[in-house]
Amino acid sequence: MAWQGILGHDAIVERFRRVLSQNRLASSFLFVGPSGIGKRAFALRLAKSLLCGQRAADEIDPCNHCDNCRQADLGTHPDLIVIEKPADKTELPLSLFIGDREHRMQQGLCHDISLTPYMARRKVAIIDDADALGEEAANCLLKTLEEPPLGSVLILIGSSAERQLPTIRSRSQIIRFSPPTPDDAATLIAQQLGVTDPGEALRLAGYAEGSLVRATELRLPELWEFRRRLLRGLSELPAGSVVLANDVIAFVESAGKESQPRRARLRQVIDFAAGFYRHVIHRLCDAPLGDSGGADAEVEKSAEHLLTARKEWDDQTAAACLERCLDALIHVDRNAHLSTTTECWIDDVSRLTAGEWLSRVGAG
Repeated sequence: MAWQGILGHDAIVERFRRVLSQNRLASSFLFVGPSGIGKRAFALRLAKSLLCGQRAADEIDPCNHCDNCRQADLGTHPDLIVIEKPADKTELPLSLFIGDREHRMQQGLCHDISLTPYMARRKVAIIDDADALGEEAANCLLKTLEEPPLGSVLILIGSSAERQLPTIRSRSQIIRFSPPTPDDAATLIAQQLGVTDPGEALRLAGYAEGSLVRATELRLPELWEFRRRLLRGLSELPAGSVVLANDVIAFVESAGKESQPRRARLRQVIDFAAGFYRHVIHRLCDAPLGDSGGADAEVEKSAEHLLTARKEWDDQTAAACLERCLDALIHVDRNAHLSTTTECWIDDVSRLTAGEWLSRVGAG
């Protein structure tokens, strides 16, 4: 059952319904979970509910017709504050919290949320990209979290609680969002991305792991053509490692001149490689493959080729390759140089494939 058009998060809806009915709504929340699964959409719907002028304070369902609801939908409600990281920044700018140098503590979220509500009975602030909170901005936000203005609600959105500063975690109620089921994700993909083929929607849902952001990216035909080359290259390592690294770099650079699309593309490539090694681990352990979209004919063919050539391979080796992929993703998110990151990543999995590091560890 969808709440306000939000699929897959019914348990969280009921949690808020319960605390509102008991008048026990906290002043700050930390929404965590994978990107693209509806955390921001949920936060905006919840904000509209809290600002609605026709519903009682203990109800979670907005009327969708009053001035408060309409302005919340348009993003123009004076009591709704939404901040997010600019595309050209790696952190949330300090000015979003305390104003620019000429208007320190006269503008920004910390100032605005302390003001008396203009239209609604409370103020609601949403901080998207909370993973990009720098230490200085987080410290400025800390006073608001410690002494929240009466009736205010602050929602931070991030990927995991562990990526937030301890002072933020300790002062926020953590709400964990899980990816929607494949069927729910396929429904969302059909509705929001216009995918009319149910089989294609379900396939994208599996590969995207419930993320609409990833599903949008994965619709590009050139991405799937490159995936075939990548899987073939991984299955033939250590041979051709330099060629494979150069191929990945060229494909990443073809995403455009801007850094963000290039980083997004390299994440996609590394995700494909991680899915390949997960499949190899399942094969080696005779474990069920689950609902992941990665267990297709291309992955199976490449895994078979690798394991035929590397009969000495075991789950430890495959796990080491997977871990190296996950490390590479961290480097991408930390704005490491993309070409250097790619070269080191491919070289490392090549060495692991050849058993160089593991044999060295065993000998030590």
